[in-house]
Formats: sequence, structure tokens, C-alpha cells
Amino acid sequence: MEDGVVQRQRFEHRGFQLSYLDSAPDQPDRPVVLLLHGFPDEAAMWLPVIERLHSAGYRCLAPDTLGCGASQLGTRSRDYHARLIADDHAALLAALNIRQADVVGHDWGAALAWLIAGHHPDRVRRLVPISVGHPTAYARAEFRQKQIGWYTLFFQLPGLSERLLLGEGRFSLRRVFASHPDMDTVMQRMRAEPARLTAAVSIYRASLFDVLFRTQPPVSCDTLGIYSTGDRFLVASQMRSSARWVRGQWRYEQWPGGHWIPLEQPARLSKAVLEFLA
Repeated sequence: MEDGVVQRQRFEHRGFQLSYLDSAPDQPDRPVVLLLHGFPDEAAMWLPVIERLHSAGYRCLAPDTLGCGASQLGTRSRDYHARLIADDHAALLAALNIRQADVVGHDWGAALAWLIAGHHPDRVRRLVPISVGHPTAYARAEFRQKQIGWYTLFFQLPGLSERLLLGEGRFSLRRVFASHPDMDTVMQRMRAEPARLTAAVSIYRASLFDVLFRTQPPVSCDTLGIYSTGDRFLVASQMRSSARWVRGQWRYEQWPGGHWIPLEQPARLSKAVLEFLA
């Protein structure tokens, strides 16, 4: 599909060459949906959703975050701070002369979507965070969230965590994130270019303190939060309680299924997004 409807493009921000997928670069009048991936994924995870949203008349943009996919690697750990990456995505809209977009994010992409809507409110028309609630709601969630999110602390061990994640033991990507529907591809990608794994975990290293201890701004746009009951990494309350940080209309949906909703349920997700954006 990438060599069909979707085209890979690049732009520069913060001195980095950043990659993104664009379903309609020659149709600037289409309404825009910005699709943000999380860990350990890249922009291509959105292709089944892009196909459906594009067919419904939207222009879909799916960036590879710094160091992921085809985007340039950062040179310092602090380059991967979530607020800076959120600014990268807002800068993409500015570079394409897009005044406002609907923003959909999964996992870390959801956290980035919240940050864009909070710090760049004029850029976001409607917001669809999937799995991860508002960063402050996540930080204040019950102790169970700290227990099942133990890997965020494991990722703080440079070198050691990468070595174990690329192995086959109990702390490997394959074991810790066994529910990922395409883990074989993830393992092949990370082993072929280990620097990409360091980039993927660097957002945790650069951002964890701010996520846990700094209150992030509320969002003013209408928001649809989606959570799945089979999520092994997140509790439902951190999404439900995100209503406290939404000044627009808030809608919450809880679905059956696992953590990777865009990969596991692209048809249902596309339908829900289209209905919400209509």
C-alpha cells in the first residue's frame, strides 16, 4: 500500500530529518487526521486504518517519531523528550500549512496526542487517545498501574535493558510484550538495527520524570478515549479519569481485546474514529 495510496515524505525539524506517511500529499483540501504510533511500533502500523480513513475522504499523516521507522536517530537521550517529540508533530502540521487536524494516538502516541492538544490547542480539532489516558491521570492512577508498568523502570537501565530485550529470556521483547500481534517482525527490525531499540526506549528515559511529577495542561477539544479490557499494561481508571483534564466533550469507550487496538481491530477503530469525527 505504501507505494500505492500512501507516500513516504520527509521534513526537517530540530536539525533532524523526520519521516512520515501521507495518504494525499496532492490533495491539501482534505480534512487531516494525524496518526501517532507508540512503542515498539512505527508509522506503518497505521496502514490498515489509513486505508479506511483515506477512502472516507481524509488525508492521513502518520509520522515516525524521532529514531523510529525511517526517521533520523537522535544523538542525545534528551532529544527524545516527549514534549519535544510532540512539538515535532505540531511542526509537521505547520510545515504542511495545515492549520488544524484531528489527532489519533496509541500507547506513547496517545500520550503525545494529549501533549499536542494541551500545548498546541489551536492545532487540534478532535482527539482520540487509545489505551493511554491523560499523562496526569496516568501518573495519579492506582498502585496497580505502577505494578503492571514495571517495565518503564526497567527501560531506565541503558545497555542492560537493550541487551535483555533483544534476547530470548524472561525480559526479552518477545516475552514482556508477547501479546503484540506481530512480534516476529518487531524482533527482526530491532535486531537488524539495535540503535532503533535504544531510540524506542529513550522516550521513556527522557520523559518519565515529567510524566510522573509534572502536571500537564488540560485539553480543550472534544475527546474520545478508547480502552481495551484485555490490556496487560494499563488500568482502565487512568483512561476513565482523564475526563477531568478534558474541557471539551468527553466520551469513553471500553472494548474487549488486547493492548494493540490499531493492529488487532483496525476496522472497528476506523469506524469509531469516523463516527466521532463526522
